[in-house]
Amino acid sequence: MKLGFIGVGHMAQAIILGLLEKETVPAADILVHSAHPQNYESFANKYGLQAIASNLAVVQQADALILAVKPQQKDSVLAPLATELAQRELPVFSLLSGVDLATLEALLGANVPIVRVMPNLNVRIGQGMTALAANEAAGKTAYPLAQRLFSALGTTVDLPEADFSTFVALAGSAPAFVYLFIDALAHAGVKYGLTKQQAQAIVSQMVVGSAQMVQQSDQVPWELIDAVASPGGTTIAGILALQAAGFETALTKAVDATIAKDQGEGA
Repeated sequence: MKLGFIGVGHMAQAIILGLLEKETVPAADILVHSAHPQNYESFANKYGLQAIASNLAVVQQADALILAVKPQQKDSVLAPLATELAQRELPVFSLLSGVDLATLEALLGANVPIVRVMPNLNVRIGQGMTALAANEAAGKTAYPLAQRLFSALGTTVDLPEADFSTFVALAGSAPAFVYLFIDALAHAGVKYGLTKQQAQAIVSQMVVGSAQMVQQSDQVPWELIDAVASPGGTTIAGILALQAAGFETALTKAVDATIAKDQGEGA
């Protein structure tokens, strides 16, 4: 199967590198094109991909297409491809945040199999979280193909489109929130004498272990907090300081802002 990419930004590259790492798609079967030849050609050469001269040529040669351009570019990118996509009924996997299936169908035609795919950057290491939603035409072949590709890169979840903006906040953008959390804790460790490298190693492993504990335990997070926080101890002092500083409120506001931005782009 030849997998085409239109747009080769950070997310597309993470998906490609994850697929190569998992040996899901051979490098020679990945076709790439973007508006910036200096970027996609060097990336293709580095990893043995096929650099294709135009978006239309990608559509003509691919067996499935991953659309990874900016949402505001959808009209200019898709209009010249619509006839070819409709004639071939080529599966289209759209990464366009805030662009719903109805909008994509209006641009391409209802007979084109379309799957909205919302991964996060962790697909790069096979630990991604990806939401999927499909139009009716994608049901028999395109949707199972999307599930197979992205299940190789982590976990997938079938979600109604109405929940996609929430997913973007909780899984798509939130890795950046976690990176900020890790960096802030590491800086606090540096304040008390650790090197940044030591502190970052300690904190990042703590986050990995804590996430796995939540996934594997039959206890909810607050019960796990209670198990760590001894009466009158250090942990409860830290928890109360976080609450006093508005930790939970700040996270909720970050989710609110992410959802508002995602929904605004789709307008």
